[in-house]
Amino acid sequence: MTRLLLTVPEAAEALAISRSKLYQLLATGAVSSIRIDGSRRIPVAALTDYITHLTRKEVAV
Repeated sequence: MTRLLLTVPEAAEALAISRSKLYQLLATGAVSSIRIDGSRRIPVAALTDYITHLTRKEVAV
């Protein structure tokens, strides 16, 4: 079964960025996340949306 949610370290690794940079993106709302019993999880779809947004931004420039 494909995982739908990633931990912060897993999501940061998937994006090839540091954990602190991912926390900055979460704080600004650039990447969405959810909390489950105090644990922060990032939906895989949120990473895909973020990448799509960056790609469209690059193409528009």
